[in-house]
Amino acid sequence: MKAKIYDKAGKEMKEIELPKNFSSKVRKDVVQKVFESQKREQAYGTKPGAGAGYSASGISIKRRKVWKTTYGKGISRIPRKIMSRSGSSFNWVGATATNTRGGRAAHPPRTEKNQFKKINKKELAIAINSCLSASVSPTWLNKTYDGKFNGGVIVSEDFLKIKSKEFVKFLEDVFGENSEQALKKKYKRSGRGKSRGRKYRTSAGLTFIIGKDEKMKMNGIEIVNVEDLTIKDLTLNGVPGRMAIYTENAIKEIQEIWKK
Repeated sequence: MKAKIYDKAGKEMKEIELPKNFSSKVRKDVVQKVFESQKREQAYGTKPGAGAGYSASGISIKRRKVWKTTYGKGISRIPRKIMSRSGSSFNWVGATATNTRGGRAAHPPRTEKNQFKKINKKELAIAINSCLSASVSPTWLNKTYDGKFNGGVIVSEDFLKIKSKEFVKFLEDVFGENSEQALKKKYKRSGRGKSRGRKYRTSAGLTFIIGKDEKMKMNGIEIVNVEDLTIKDLTLNGVPGRMAIYTENAIKEIQEIWKK
């Protein structure tokens, strides 16, 4: 499979033969499986001591003529906290136990647990190659963005020094009517979520993949080193066919890292 290399002015320089990784069969099911396994990145769990911040008296005493006894009261033996009392009569409310209001969770997730699920090496390679193939495939790109794509975009090394205005013009020249979807956009969320701390949403934009020794800064896009490449960088919520730009060096290094 051949692809064109563009300079920073958006002009075609030459054609190169892409590695076999970019002509792999797109396995959407495997991509979705790997994406779900790698989606959970931040550790989560309950706060230590959550649900146990009460002075509950522990298991109630069922003996006769004992201070704070529950003998003859017709109440269960769960831990209780005292809300009020009149002489030796107490107004108890269940606390701490899992079946009580405000009590601890039965088997909560723990923050020290590793939430990253394991995945087979072969499945991971199939998923990565599927995403790489979909990112240069006009069929998959048109299906994802409902636009008109001619294929993947590969740029030369001098592209890394491009300025913002030149970059926007490059997107318009190469992607045409799809250039608006290439840059991230921030917009207000519709619905109730605006009052729940998530007022704004941001579109994904394109991902720019550079070589391990290359550096670039640009707002409005995701810049990913080829060594740190994951399924999340090449998909839109697990759907293959994300808009991407590769440097020439990144293409060579992909062939070495993900041997086909």
